[in-house]
Amino acid sequence: MLNSPIYIVSFGSISPLGTNAKEIWTSYLDKKTDFTKTPLLSADLNQKQTEELEVLKSENPKYKTLDKSVLMAIYASRKAFKQSGWNNSNQIGINIGSSRGATHLTEKYLADFLNQKKLSPLSSPTTTLGNLSTWVAQDLQVQGPTISHSITCSTALHSVLNAIAWINSGMANYFIVGGTEAANTPFTIEQMQRLKIYSDLIDNAYPCQPLNFKKDINTMVLGEGAAVFCLEKNNNPLGLAIKSVGYATEEIKHNASISDFGLCFQSSMKQALNGFNLSDIDSIVMHAPGTIKGDLSELNAIKQVFGKELPALTSNKWKIGHTLGASGALSLEFALLMLQHQQLIESPFYNNPNPPTTIKNILVNAVGFGGNAVSLVVGKI
Repeated sequence: MLNSPIYIVSFGSISPLGTNAKEIWTSYLDKKTDFTKTPLLSADLNQKQTEELEVLKSENPKYKTLDKSVLMAIYASRKAFKQSGWNNSNQIGINIGSSRGATHLTEKYLADFLNQKKLSPLSSPTTTLGNLSTWVAQDLQVQGPTISHSITCSTALHSVLNAIAWINSGMANYFIVGGTEAANTPFTIEQMQRLKIYSDLIDNAYPCQPLNFKKDINTMVLGEGAAVFCLEKNNNPLGLAIKSVGYATEEIKHNASISDFGLCFQSSMKQALNGFNLSDIDSIVMHAPGTIKGDLSELNAIKQVFGKELPALTSNKWKIGHTLGASGALSLEFALLMLQHQQLIESPFYNNPNPPTTIKNILVNAVGFGGNAVSLVVGKI
């Protein structure tokens, strides 16, 4: 448990669920899904959200050269920053990461090079990972450390860990953190298909099926989106805070898997739960990518830590797919909305025997290739 909680002052996002808290919550209450089925199965931004990004792109000639992942990071950060009450005279740190970075531009520039033997002079500066935070800082006109990193699918929650370290060290008072991912591209989806973890359930109402522990096929589907959070130590307008953190790695036997009993998850959860009674945790937002081994290994880890009395288990990937480096941020947003509305959103594939009537604390998990697990306890203060 952290010596002092880190308060979540505000948050903003853009995803297939929507672009504001009311719209996103309404979408979660609706059990229908809206995955794109042609030409590739994926969870994409809808036309309205795409148009909003186009409006943002038109505001500044330089924005026309930016990757979609950067534009989404700017869009979500504007929303969070506007709600925070901060101003750009503050020293505000930014740490927004991504698993794959500027995927659209990288693939476009590579195609141009292979087909035309020409390459834009902007190909290097517009595909560096640092774009994510530096362009957000430019857009918000804030001064402070700007950091971007990639720790595969636990990237966004690692950005939270990093910001907490900066704040607790006294080197920063304010931090904008999160993740963004726009990897719904033919090459990236083909990579997932080659791993044999991608869903073939094109005509199913639920092509991505996290927490369906009886499934005998892999059902991961890629999604896109961004979510960011404004963190500080002294102001708590939402009554929500990060109370504890945990992180761990494990020795990997295969580049794309973790152990059968999720040893890294066991360690990260135990660390995050230090100072809590197990009964204090009302729900767990699982990483649960929708793959057979990924879902089961995390479930096994949870059982090892909690025993027979499990908290309510849930995931949002049945609704938005797996957004890779942004997934932890969108899971954290999911947890915050359930805390605010005091309602558990359950997976269509898993009925909790005793869903909580009140929700005070939620454990949020994320893990990436390489066995890098992060667990956060977020709750009401």
